[in-house]
Amino acid sequence: MHRFLVAGALALAVLGVGSGPVDAVAVDDLRINQLQVVGSHNSYHLAASPAESGLRRQFIGDGDDLMQYTHAPLPEQFQSQKVRQIELDVFRDDAGGAYADPLIRAAAGEGPYDPAMQEPGTKVLHVQDVDYRSTCLSLVACLGAVEAWSSANPGHMPIAILIELKDSEVGLDGFPFVVPEPWDQGAMDRLDDEILGVVPRDQIITPDDVRGSHATLEEAILTDGWPTLGQSRGKVLFLMDNGGGYRTDYLAGHPTLEDRVMFTNAGPGDPDAAFVKVNEPVGQVEHIQQLVADGYVVRTRADADTLQARNGDTSTRDAAFASGAQWVSTDYPTPSYAAPFGTGYVVEIPGGTVARCNPVNAPPDCVSAQIDTIFTPYPAVPPAPPPEQRTAAPPAAPVPARARFTG
Repeated sequence: MHRFLVAGALALAVLGVGSGPVDAVAVDDLRINQLQVVGSHNSYHLAASPAESGLRRQFIGDGDDLMQYTHAPLPEQFQSQKVRQIELDVFRDDAGGAYADPLIRAAAGEGPYDPAMQEPGTKVLHVQDVDYRSTCLSLVACLGAVEAWSSANPGHMPIAILIELKDSEVGLDGFPFVVPEPWDQGAMDRLDDEILGVVPRDQIITPDDVRGSHATLEEAILTDGWPTLGQSRGKVLFLMDNGGGYRTDYLAGHPTLEDRVMFTNAGPGDPDAAFVKVNEPVGQVEHIQQLVADGYVVRTRADADTLQARNGDTSTRDAAFASGAQWVSTDYPTPSYAAPFGTGYVVEIPGGTVARCNPVNAPPDCVSAQIDTIFTPYPAVPPAPPPEQRTAAPPAAPVPARARFTG
């Protein structure tokens, strides 16, 4: 009898029946563009203190509403919020100290800022002097947090890191705001080196990895396609949010991203086309679906400027998921972080898994629950955030908005 049971088990294994190792192999054969996950927008961002928010509102009125969102530290997002794509806004700070004394902090009497801001190196923040609070102050610190969590959880599906290069001046006259250093080609070269100084090259999915022997990156993704999930576990990939002159400078000398770290935000027909940013899914669902079906990877947004969370409007979120965009970005990956508005708005993968089989291009036998199982739920009642992270209540009579700070 024992021999017959063993023989039967072997037969089932050969036929691919049952669970266990056979299922693991099948899920790891998925291509990484056949998946869909939730990402976080401005993933480092902390809301202003009540004093700062009230002061800011005096000058930009309800423009302050746009910045009233807070994110958990990056490892917590990965572990307990099922986030698998993040966004970092980066400013040059070659000599150090450029962003060490935020204007609004001094005006609100908040006291000295973190001395780490005096150190040279790329800084991570939203808007200089105006909306500066971050869970990780430098690019090195942010990537170090990602790398530490990844090393502790090597079986995770790949994490996409969207990088937005920032060097715009603040459009509010009469104040001595910091004028950022521009992101020129040399600075972009150093940015690649800074990334590689934290994340080992063999833990990054680069354009070279995807291109292989093809003449262009686009040719590779339209023919051979993207790496498999099995080849990509424990890794990250970097995406450049910017287009225009930033993309042109990054491509100079690297026309199809040879030896570069980041995938550029390009369009079909470009040699470097692989990643396409389509932030607004409403009215563009079919367009995004076609991009996904063709082989591109797409990032879109479920909400912006706190509007959907305040109104409880899920139409943009639903369009984003239906589009098949691989990364659906939000400021509200858990209900507790939308609680100040009382609408219960949240953006989670339908079905509650960490990731799901892409509704546009995943094979029919794909099982969402097998893609990534690394998740530790929050306690039943999450602890209240510290006072400096809480959303400030607006004053009774705000001054009309004169500026908008978004991105």
